[in-house]
Amino acid sequence: MKRYEVIAIVKTDLTEEDIAAIMDKSSSIITERKGVIAKAEKWGKRRLAYEIKKQKDGFYFFIDYAGDGSIVAEMERNFKIDDRVLKFMTVTKEGAVTREGMEAEVAVAEVKRTQIRIETADNASANRDEKPAGDTRQGRPTFRKAITREDSTTKGE
Repeated sequence: MKRYEVIAIVKTDLTEEDIAAIMDKSSSIITERKGVIAKAEKWGKRRLAYEIKKQKDGFYFFIDYAGDGSIVAEMERNFKIDDRVLKFMTVTKEGAVTREGMEAEVAVAEVKRTQIRIETADNASANRDEKPAGDTRQGRPTFRKAITREDSTTKGE
């Protein structure tokens, strides 16, 4: 089993459901052929460096997975057929991996994501409980002018 990363750019005029459908189709190709998905992310809409099929913007998504070469061939075949996909690139990462190692990596990543969600929720609730010092208007910093030597002297002296 080898490790692969695929980055695809789809048209920006697609609905959220269409983008999810393309990602789900790619994920199902991987899982049906006994591959393991480590990470699947939507990177969002970005400006393209150059026009592709008369499009100036594209919606990027990323999938990190482990599997055989047949998975790569099938995913790329589907991307070539689909008119909604502007560009895609598959990269082989170094070293072979095992299914157990990939599943352990996925579990560790999920634990980290859960911890981050809990910490951000705790920080948000702690910030709501604190009262701002000084100015009673929230979100506005308090500035105090320091008196310097130049401010205290007059011009005529």
